[in-house]
Amino acid sequence: MRLIKKALTFDDVLLVPAYSDILPRDTNLSTRFTRDITLNIPLVSAAMDTVTESGLAIAMAQEGGIGVVHKNLSADEQAREVARVKRHEFGIVIDPITVTPQ
Repeated sequence: MRLIKKALTFDDVLLVPAYSDILPRDTNLSTRFTRDITLNIPLVSAAMDTVTESGLAIAMAQEGGIGVVHKNLSADEQAREVARVKRHEFGIVIDPITVTPQ
């Protein structure tokens, strides 16, 4: 096995901003996740029990990515997590908690 003699971390690298004729609004980061699913940003969250459940999957979807719900849930729990993501409407409280004036 060949060993790498030198490696870099994020602290070792600096990206220096430079002038560009390309405007941010003219860029396209979309990518294909599957034949039928296109993501607006090339980000997929890890299907790990400490990472992705409905909360992160919703946040990823709002940004244009996708969250993969982990398998360490029962089938019913997985279905509930997916249902939470699918019925989430950004900026709208679906089941508000209300109190009476008294």
